[in-house]
Amino acid sequence: MTSHPERRDPDQDPPRIPSFWRSRTGIYLIVALSMGGLLLGYEHRVHIFASDWVLWLPLLICVGMHVFMHGGHGGHGGHGS
Repeated sequence: MTSHPERRDPDQDPPRIPSFWRSRTGIYLIVALSMGGLLLGYEHRVHIFASDWVLWLPLLICVGMHVFMHGGHGGHGGHGS
């Protein structure tokens, strides 16, 4: 005799609220904002890349990633246990 995995009744699962960002409207909004940002960057590329702050941008990105992804200096401990 073969055993079958437990089948769940769909009526027992709570209904999930669909995510806005996975809806058709959300995807269209993401595409429109991305295209708008790209066009804005393309039109103003001379002003963006002529600035001196662009040279410091990689350093600022590294610091920002360290703070937000690790939670500052206290977020490194406890990974091994």
